[in-house]
Amino acid sequence: MTTIAELTLSTDEFALAETFQQLPEMEVRVESVVAEGPARTMPLVWFSNVDPDAIDEALEADPTVADSQQLLENTDDDEWFYRLQYGEDVGSVCSAVYTNGGTLLDAQVTEGQWTLRLLFPEREELSDAVSAIEEQGARVDVRRMVEAGQDEDLETTAALTEPQQEAIAEAYRQGYYDVPREISLEELANELDISHQALSERLRRANRVLASEQLDEPTGELATE
Repeated sequence: MTTIAELTLSTDEFALAETFQQLPEMEVRVESVVAEGPARTMPLVWFSNVDPDAIDEALEADPTVADSQQLLENTDDDEWFYRLQYGEDVGSVCSAVYTNGGTLLDAQVTEGQWTLRLLFPEREELSDAVSAIEEQGARVDVRRMVEAGQDEDLETTAALTEPQQEAIAEAYRQGYYDVPREISLEELANELDISHQALSERLRRANRVLASEQLDEPTGELATE
């Protein structure tokens, strides 16, 4: 049975620990996470309530961050959008989730703790993931755990599937969303080795999911492909 769980991890044992130590008032909002294989995890993150000049310096000094790149700046809301690449230790924790079938629905930081909402097709996979995380030396606390459809406050009904994540991430990297476009839908479909009709539907569903999350209007169903 599909299971949704809320886990907490200390920033000291997960990601951005030194960045938060240097910038304690900083606020973080994780937009999405792109996993390029089990060993490379690249979250897309909004930073706010912080001096923008201090972000790059803090990230560069943080051993949990292997690389960072500013993508966008929202000057109206004083937010800065970054793509991060986690270091090996953080990547191994993320790998414990992904290799056991987990999908990240949401990630937030409050008072020195990461709160992760994860979806697993089977409850046993959640148990295996927690065990694998603990084997990395991180302490993980399972705060809540429900079957999908049983707790609207906990579950996110608009979760991207792995194929949708792959499609929208590759579309972004290849310039499909640039104006003018750097790659056509047909060319992108060839890159992903799927039909352009399947890719079009995949991107349409992924964009609908992301739009619903931004508007706080859930689609009302779990994404399925």
